Amino acid sequence: MARQLPPLNPRLRWILPALLVMAVGVMIMARTCTREFPPSRSDFFPASGDTLNIAIDYSPMSLYRYDDTLGGFNYDLVRMVGDSLRRPLKFHPIVSLAKAVEGLSAGRYDIIVAPTPVTASYRSRYRFTEPVYVDRQVLVTLDTTITSQLNLAGQHIRVMAGSPVADRLANLSREIGESIYVELDSVNGPEQLFILAASGEIPMAVVDLHTARLMTSRYPAIDLSTAVSFNQFQSWIMLPDSADATAPAIDSTLRIIKQSPLYPALLRRYGLE
Repeated sequence: MARQLPPLNPRLRWILPALLVMAVGVMIMARTCTREFPPSRSDFFPASGDTLNIAIDYSPMSLYRYDDTLGGFNYDLVRMVGDSLRRPLKFHPIVSLAKAVEGLSAGRYDIIVAPTPVTASYRSRYRFTEPVYVDRQVLVTLDTTITSQLNLAGQHIRVMAGSPVADRLANLSREIGESIYVELDSVNGPEQLFILAASGEIPMAVVDLHTARLMTSRYPAIDLSTAVSFNQFQSWIMLPDSADATAPAIDSTLRIIKQSPLYPALLRRYGLE
């Protein structure tokens, strides 16, 4: 038989409703604090007129925030270009290169500013700007037994989806005559891939050398000794069928900046010499 509960103390009757209200409030606050907020409307509606919509990679090499200050080699350089062209800029920070390429094809962005090596396969699909600096791709891993490209046989390597690095690893697989299993990551950028490999969550990743170097102060155990590519020009990406004069104007402005004292000073600032 079910036992009947004793009657509630009258002095406690007002406490329970108050506690219930407080509990509901805490639950609502917790949901508000932990939910993933949707992107702002500016992500879906690019600026119009003569404004250049810049999809810029959120990484130490392109764009980062330190306290209330924005910086990054690509960020500083593209601002110089905008000032020279007297064109307003609207920045759209991105992490996924694959999604940035989708936005470029859909007309949401005019240009993708990210560490992107100039390769033959990508040149057939996109218009590369005047090269902005030289970099190479390196393996990021905690595995100290990986001492050369030959040791990559049978390894699982994470790279950004949409990056030409996947093509390079496919060529490398043919060169060494062994399978290299490439995992395409459509969510994370180079900084996130570095952290995943440096924390041991994934066995290894491939990112650009300068981004990796900027991250090693926080992760000194990481190994960067295995190069995956030779030094390559890094450029920004535009659509090949751009009808206006924006692309030639950007190229011309980049060449002028590279011949000025501003360019070597910028290289020194970000350790790119």
